[in-house]
Amino acid sequence: MNINAMLKYNIKLFLRNIKKSRVSFIINIIGLSTGLACAILIFLWVNDELNMNRSLAKDGRLYQVLENRQSTEGIKTWQYTSDPMARTLKDELPEVESATAINAFTHGFKGNGVISNGERHIKVKGMFATPGFFDVFPYPLAAGSKDEALLDRNGIIISETLADKLFGDSENVVGSTLEWNHSFFEGSFYITAVFGDVPSNTTKRFDVIFSYGIILERDRYAGQWNSRYAETYLVLKEGTDVEEFNDKMTKLVRSKHPSTNKGTFFLQQFSRKYLYGKFENGVQDGGRIEYVRLLSIFAVSILLLACINFMNLSTARASKKMREIGVKKAIGANRRTLVVQFLGESILMAFLSLIVAALWVALLLPRFSEITGKTLFMNVGLEALAVIVGIVFFTGIVSGSYPAFYLSGFNPVLALRGKQGRASFKQRIRNGLVILQFAISVVFIIGFLVIDRQVGFTMTRNLGYDRDYVISFQREGRHDYDPEVFLSELRKLPGVVTVASMPGSILDGTDNQSGYSWRGLESDREYVFKAPRVGYGVIETLGMEMLMGRSFSKGRNDDNSKIMLNESAVKMMGLKDPIGRTIWYGDGEQEIIGVVKDFQYGSIRNKIEPLVLRFRGSGDGKNVMVKIKAGAEKATISKIEGLYKEFHPRYTFQYSLLDSDYQALYASENRVSVLSQYFTLVAIMISSLGLFGLAAFTTEQRKKEIGIRKVHGQSVLQVVTMLSGEFVRLVLISIVISAPVAYLLSTSWLSGFAYRIELKSWYFLGAGAMALTVALLTVVGQTLLAANKNPVNVLREE
Repeated sequence: MNINAMLKYNIKLFLRNIKKSRVSFIINIIGLSTGLACAILIFLWVNDELNMNRSLAKDGRLYQVLENRQSTEGIKTWQYTSDPMARTLKDELPEVESATAINAFTHGFKGNGVISNGERHIKVKGMFATPGFFDVFPYPLAAGSKDEALLDRNGIIISETLADKLFGDSENVVGSTLEWNHSFFEGSFYITAVFGDVPSNTTKRFDVIFSYGIILERDRYAGQWNSRYAETYLVLKEGTDVEEFNDKMTKLVRSKHPSTNKGTFFLQQFSRKYLYGKFENGVQDGGRIEYVRLLSIFAVSILLLACINFMNLSTARASKKMREIGVKKAIGANRRTLVVQFLGESILMAFLSLIVAALWVALLLPRFSEITGKTLFMNVGLEALAVIVGIVFFTGIVSGSYPAFYLSGFNPVLALRGKQGRASFKQRIRNGLVILQFAISVVFIIGFLVIDRQVGFTMTRNLGYDRDYVISFQREGRHDYDPEVFLSELRKLPGVVTVASMPGSILDGTDNQSGYSWRGLESDREYVFKAPRVGYGVIETLGMEMLMGRSFSKGRNDDNSKIMLNESAVKMMGLKDPIGRTIWYGDGEQEIIGVVKDFQYGSIRNKIEPLVLRFRGSGDGKNVMVKIKAGAEKATISKIEGLYKEFHPRYTFQYSLLDSDYQALYASENRVSVLSQYFTLVAIMISSLGLFGLAAFTTEQRKKEIGIRKVHGQSVLQVVTMLSGEFVRLVLISIVISAPVAYLLSTSWLSGFAYRIELKSWYFLGAGAMALTVALLTVVGQTLLAANKNPVNVLREE
């Protein structure tokens, strides 16, 4: 028989088998298509994550300079470096092909600005960069010269998209003048170049680039070796040994400013930063890659569940194929031919499932994109398509492997007599697959419970401050007015309880300061404090508790010479009576005026650390927080918006709720929680489908036994208990096996939080009870149908 004839024959046989076993076909197609749909959705997300920042031509040689700095809390990893570093490394180390320093409007230069062309005003995201930026990040230039674009401090580079919005098109705009308005700087700038749209799969996204010289010109600390404003990026020459380069770089930087540059400098590949951005005690320790791994495990587990269904139902139906196999072997069919037939059927089933899965994906992709916070598309490239086809082919091979090799091994004589042989072995295999299937489902259930409880704990934890009814917004642009006048007018509005300002946000958790010392501290010991800058009214607006002393007061003319500490700082410093004491910062002294109860500065992924609260006046506090009277939110916000427009006519009033901003810190955890809920439901559904099919087959196979038992007086309840008991035993075994696995996985995930829930026994008992309930509901329906049949009719059929 030639290949075409064999293929036609196998397809015809496959279709005939579908007609014979419609229930099994439906169960398999639903299970496999659902598993494939989940796997494809996750693959689209994982593929997008893994390719982030990898579209740059020099990806393999593009690095960011990071610093490990020793402190009493361990080694801290910093991504901001001194301003002169990029230029110095390029000039003095021959391994550096190109270098640039950028500042994506961080530190004191935060916030977006407004760029204007006549009456067209557009709010844009800006960035500062040194010459050499386009040698390091080779984004295409539509107009202008990359070598000259950033040399002039009055020059500006804009995107093609922005040029279209400002001028109607992006051609012939080089040399045109634009007006810029921002709280840090403003003025007229002329366009030196236009760059093409930034690739969507990069984290460096911006609309306009300014010369880094503006920072050097306008900030008194910039340009020095003890500044920390820059992100430094390098492209190394081919063949450079990175470890050796790290040693040379550290020695060079330390020699430039020994008193400040005491850390160890090293390189991290730029494209790895997105996925591997978390450092613990100076060592790379995960990041977004943890979620890539977690969702990949979800995908593999759900696919495995679908494959188990197929394998179980195929082996269960083995007796119906025995005579077919016996006849084929008797007329000369060898085992390889049968293996090809069975694997072909399973692969064909997988590709039929792929068609259904594609429909599922098209339907669910918008919702999945919304949950993951990405814009995902089905129009994948050839490489990604090859991966998907490979997944489908692998699924077909895995799901059909055991049936193919098991069924093809039947002895033809025994097969023709209807005897399978090794029945106990086949039963053990089926039981093992059921146990594995429900063990995976129980792990899913426990995982969902743990994630959901941790996210709930995070959202409701007492942070040491009150985030309810507090809105925040930015004072934007350069101002001709006294900021205190604006804040005073805010306080007068009906519905406003308190008003405060600070340069950053209480949620950042990144503001720090080094150089503090105090009596009793070893002279050679340097401590880096987390040091948020706060203005008048911050303590009162956020409802923080003062343990000693007072907060910053305008009536007492408090200034930068005054500080507050949190209770952890007082304890760490060993101060028994801190109020009125002075500590040294550099060559000056600062007086402690108050001690605030510990509060969470930033995310609860981090432990509460010793804090120094530094004073900053209204002029520096661009972030405004307003406590609003409960029940008057809508009317009060409307009044605030009107006042904002009076003082900031070019800017749109954009506010956020502090509670919403806090929840946004845990967007990844919330997404995982939602996805784990959906995937848990899918896992339970697939497992239940498999158990349903297996229970239906088992009761069909044992209908003669059931009839005899009923004739001998057994009740329906006794028959149902007998049939269901076997499945219940398997589910109980799966619960016992899954509990320690789920415990280890949950402990590992929770270790990423400094403050976390305790793993309670009811999580495991509840998950087991849920799995057992689902199994009983699935099996009892089938066993009831079998037990209620008239035994006379059943025995007559036999």
